[in-house]
Amino acid sequence: MAIKFQYNKTSLQEMNKQLRIRKRALPTLKNKESALRVEVKRAKDHAMALEEKLNAAMREYDDMVRLWCEFNPTLVSIRDVELNIKKIAGVKTPVLNKIHFDIKPFSLFSQPVWYLDGVSILERLATIAIEREFYLAKMNLLDHARKKTTQKVNLYEKVQIPGYEEAVLKIKRFLEDEENLSKSSQKILKNRFDQMEAGL
Repeated sequence: MAIKFQYNKTSLQEMNKQLRIRKRALPTLKNKESALRVEVKRAKDHAMALEEKLNAAMREYDDMVRLWCEFNPTLVSIRDVELNIKKIAGVKTPVLNKIHFDIKPFSLFSQPVWYLDGVSILERLATIAIEREFYLAKMNLLDHARKKTTQKVNLYEKVQIPGYEEAVLKIKRFLEDEENLSKSSQKILKNRFDQMEAGL
């Protein structure tokens, strides 16, 4: 990325200002990136733990598989999932608050005795599955923000800061050369005037 500048003091001040802004922002961006990296790992670990918990719960009920064909799965449905928002390293992330289930009324007398247990098992499995999906979504959201932050860190560190430093250096050299030429021409003019005065 070529940084556009002019060879004058105003442009030099602007380049110095932009350079200072980026140098000041870089440590903050690096901290944000590392914080996001930690949060992504935490969300991933939590999602994997929930995956294992779900698989373990499913295995727990393997011996009841033949009973599930008698169960009416439409008895339990998810009405609402409450979410809150929490900022992590400047990124808004959802926080799972509560899951609300709707349970259709059924007759305890005309249904098998284990129906109530079946309802609570379904609620438990659905809760674990929703939490897992929630943490996977959170992980993806945080990972996307981390990638964007990493891109910005790389842009500042590898492109913009060196570019502004180079522009500042070029402008300073140009202004120094211009000043040296000006002083040299003043000396030459003074010497000529001195020679002309001495010759008269």
